[in-house]
Amino acid sequence: MIERLVKQRVLQALDYQAAVALIGPRQVGKTTLALDIAEQRSALYLDLEDRADRGKLRDPAFFLERYEDRLVILDEIHRVPDLFQDLRGIIDRGRRRGNRTGRFLILGSASIDLLRQSGESLAGRIAYVDMQTFSVLEVPRAGDALIRLWVRGGFPDSYLAADGRRSFMLRKDFIRTYLERDVAMFGPRLPAETLERLWIMLAHSQGGILNASRLAASLGVSVQTVNRYIDLLVDLLLVRRLPPLHANTGKRLVKSPKIYVRDSGFVHALLGVDDFNTLAGHPVVGASWEGFVIENMLACAPERTVAGFYRTSAGAEIDLLLQLPAGDLWAIEIKRGRAPRLDRGFRNTLQDLHPTRAYIVYPGEDRYPIAEGVEAIGAADLAALLQNA
Repeated sequence: MIERLVKQRVLQALDYQAAVALIGPRQVGKTTLALDIAEQRSALYLDLEDRADRGKLRDPAFFLERYEDRLVILDEIHRVPDLFQDLRGIIDRGRRRGNRTGRFLILGSASIDLLRQSGESLAGRIAYVDMQTFSVLEVPRAGDALIRLWVRGGFPDSYLAADGRRSFMLRKDFIRTYLERDVAMFGPRLPAETLERLWIMLAHSQGGILNASRLAASLGVSVQTVNRYIDLLVDLLLVRRLPPLHANTGKRLVKSPKIYVRDSGFVHALLGVDDFNTLAGHPVVGASWEGFVIENMLACAPERTVAGFYRTSAGAEIDLLLQLPAGDLWAIEIKRGRAPRLDRGFRNTLQDLHPTRAYIVYPGEDRYPIAEGVEAIGAADLAALLQNA
């Protein structure tokens, strides 16, 4: 079992808040982590996809208040959305008796639905912790572990599969499950074939500027429909819209977001890329590496970090800008080559923004200065810097 870095954040949140929501895509390892915590804290675990466990909550107050002195873990809580209102009353009654922290650990697979439901009824009573796929800080650094993580993606079953072919088939199965089950569960009824075509198109345009009109024309649907589909994929934590940074530089800036399929393994499965040799010769290789690095940096960045990119009509560009909670601005350019160089667009952006730190991330492991104020650095080393920032 790979120890997850997010575990300490969950335990810390349980020590100061009554309820903690652990949010992440399906199959990311939430249940495994929750069961590990349950063993440590002698917690009661309820899987709300199990009919028997749901039946125990016909009268939630009567059942759950019997476990006032124990942590209760509620997995797949979207199956019982009305439960949030009951949890509010249970938490408030417990507070009056002095029991203020560590009451409930809630697991959910869709960000917006869960946030909306819990935000309305558990305001001031709940903390949110995002759980993502394996990061470069959670896998071994020896050998080809980084390449393996990039090619297979960070979903545990895919990364830990016995061989590359099995990993690829698992990812294809994940995608089919999302299309046939999760989309219908969390969003409006959408044709699975149309959504799959959109998802494949997004993988082909990985890291590109979102152009909903072009996507709509290709799919034969309205722009509103495309935006609704993308909203759903974002809500399911499968797609990221990276917004542009709006800086007062006097330059004409790109205003549309960039779009990424969040897991690199899903990008490759959607495009039929099943190994590193195929990936190395595929047109998506650079954009895939860019998305992989961005997701890893955001997974390791401090909470409340604001992420974006910068691009002007004149060609100044930086792939990732991170505004850290302390106010520092980190500029990160992502290069696929083993001998990265500082291009003109990056130089112009540094002059526009004057970031606190500037890095070029590349697939190597050495760290060295590449220009005044700019360092070349490996993905794992930069992730470690962000974790400790």
